[in-house]
Amino acid sequence: MTDTPLITLENDAAALLEEARAAHEKYLIKQQDADLEKAIEYYIDAIKLNPSISESYYRLASLLLIKGQISIEGALEQCQTAISLEPANVNAHIYSGYFQCLNENYEEAEKEFRLAVAGAGKNSARPRLFLSKVLLTRIKNQNSSIKDVMRFLYYFLSGSMMIMWDCPSLKMFCKFLANDFSVFSYKTLGETFEKMKLFPSAFEAYSKGLEKTSQGNLFYQKMGDLSLECNEIDASMECFQKAHELDPSDREVLIKLATISQTYYPEKIDETIDYYNSLLEFGIDLDKIYYELGHLYLNKSDKIHAVTAFKLAWELDPENPYYNNSLAYAYIKAELYDDAIEYYQKAIKLNPDAQWTSIVCHALGAIYAEIKNNYEAAEATFNAGMVLDPNNVDIQLSLGDLYMSQGDLDKAIKTYCDAISVEPENYLIYAKTGLALWEKDYLEESIVAFHKSIELNPNFEIAQNNLGVVYLDGLGDPKESVEYFKNAININPNYTLAYFNLARAYQAIGDKALAAEYYQMTMDLNKITDELSEKDIRQRLYDLFE
Repeated sequence: MTDTPLITLENDAAALLEEARAAHEKYLIKQQDADLEKAIEYYIDAIKLNPSISESYYRLASLLLIKGQISIEGALEQCQTAISLEPANVNAHIYSGYFQCLNENYEEAEKEFRLAVAGAGKNSARPRLFLSKVLLTRIKNQNSSIKDVMRFLYYFLSGSMMIMWDCPSLKMFCKFLANDFSVFSYKTLGETFEKMKLFPSAFEAYSKGLEKTSQGNLFYQKMGDLSLECNEIDASMECFQKAHELDPSDREVLIKLATISQTYYPEKIDETIDYYNSLLEFGIDLDKIYYELGHLYLNKSDKIHAVTAFKLAWELDPENPYYNNSLAYAYIKAELYDDAIEYYQKAIKLNPDAQWTSIVCHALGAIYAEIKNNYEAAEATFNAGMVLDPNNVDIQLSLGDLYMSQGDLDKAIKTYCDAISVEPENYLIYAKTGLALWEKDYLEESIVAFHKSIELNPNFEIAQNNLGVVYLDGLGDPKESVEYFKNAININPNYTLAYFNLARAYQAIGDKALAAEYYQMTMDLNKITDELSEKDIRQRLYDLFE
């Protein structure tokens, strides 16, 4: 009765040890962390069930050392435990010798390998080769004699010859060879089908490779790349995620996951950020990763982290104009305008490309104009941008707007006309030109400009409204103006100013009822939009009936 539980525990421990060996072997072939974790777990469980099996200790020690969970001294202690349980265990002495080599204690390593050679007999190829390596290290680092050289040659040559009788080594070699051949076959077959554009056949070949070989990470990547090429984004993402699960240390897979997630799943910002943060652990291209993280944080409206990320990218490469530009933009979002100006200036000074730098000049000029009210600096910056790129219409429009705000209508009109010569089909330029001409009392020219804007874009409600204003207030033709105000309202039912102007037009025509109706509608809508003075609207409504 009492022996039964013990036998059961021993059997369970043996089964766990076999599982551990299989996972360990897979790890040696595939180098995937999932197998490493499994092997460690099985070895620990085997020791718990049967602490007297020496093999569990030295094998577990080697894996824990790879994981960085124990020191070399800890690994040697585990080997000593294994040797104390089974002094004649050849592998325990081999592992102990290997750990002594890592610890640079070559004398002790030599002793352990000699014990392994003595105990292994005709299967001593591995300890002989290890011993020859120790002797070679001694020859390189110390004054050696002919005897030392002869000993090295003896163990090296005998170990090389005896490898044919070393069953464990041959078994592992054959497994490596068979797996490598299968991987090569399925990979080549799939790539051939890809070149022939036979994508379903290529996918099937990679699936077979996944099933038949130990290189799941490789074939999941191949399937992910193929799915991406076929624009099957979800399938591609799933394959790369599985590849990442099998080998979290594969940086290329993480890059693909981060890129696909950022490109095709903008709603999954946090997940994308996690991928990029994982990439930081590799310590490669850190500035590029921080740069991407900065944009992701901006998309989240996380201004603090965006500034921090761009700042870290800039610190790694302060001469990168794009890092300076993005850091400046992040400072704008954080309303730190002086800092933004500093880094925009640096980006402009670096000037990697005239068109790009012109855009940066536009951004800097806007800060001077709209935030700092420094119109001279704004004008100078806009002009610098136009010198860099004379075809930058956006910067021309902003310069024209700057002149308009200063009341310099002649310069505004000239600037807008220059923009028209660059983009004669741009409806917005004609609308701005029409407004400047109206302010200058060039009524006929203003009407022509607004009509051109509407011709190019009939759905631009501002041009419709402003053309109505010219007819109403400029030419004194309220009947003609009604059409354009109505058009503006039809395009944008929340356009408060258009309702107000339409009410004024009906008032000028003498239709008090319609005027009152539209003034009331203006008042109701203005409570939401808050565009106009409610007092002014109410007064006009009262004036109708005085």
